[in-house]
Amino acid sequence: MIKRLFDLVSSSIVLVVLFPILFLVAILIVLDSKGRIFYRQIRVGKDGKEFGLLKFRTMHPNMDQVQITVGHRDPRVTRVGYYLRKFKVDEFPQLLNILKGEMSVVGPRPEVPKYVAMYNEEQQKVLSVKPGLTDFASLEYVHESELLAASDNPEKTYIEEIMPHKLSLNLKYIQEKSLSTDVKLIVRTILKILD
Repeated sequence: MIKRLFDLVSSSIVLVVLFPILFLVAILIVLDSKGRIFYRQIRVGKDGKEFGLLKFRTMHPNMDQVQITVGHRDPRVTRVGYYLRKFKVDEFPQLLNILKGEMSVVGPRPEVPKYVAMYNEEQQKVLSVKPGLTDFASLEYVHESELLAASDNPEKTYIEEIMPHKLSLNLKYIQEKSLSTDVKLIVRTILKILD
């Protein structure tokens, strides 16, 4: 109950305070390339329920068939999209997912169904809580796209190396979750973005 109240209050305040900036971002996206302002992708949430995760569009239209991004070399990413990704601004529309109750500010990052289907029984425990904007794994892999860009086989690297480690960090969060842990993770995330 306290976590939900925190989610509602914090996401509402951030949306109101940043509205002028987010409105400017929307204009820049429209001016930079054709296509919609927002991008919606199916992710798996609490108890395995699927929902549409929102982001500012960072790719050219119809270029989202490959689910793993390949960093700054990715020709699918628009000029504005590059900077939106670099500073994590593309993630802000997920505050609407939080208001809807599909996500929390802090929690395991929601995954696409394709990869959730690969989870073993232990890893499926991450679906026992609401997914979030940030957690231990988000901080550890803040430069994940660069790691994938350096790989000869990004998807294999993700499935065999990155995803298992992220899931172990997600399980760590579930074991340690508390309001104080959430606050610490939020502060660390802000500092990491500003770094």
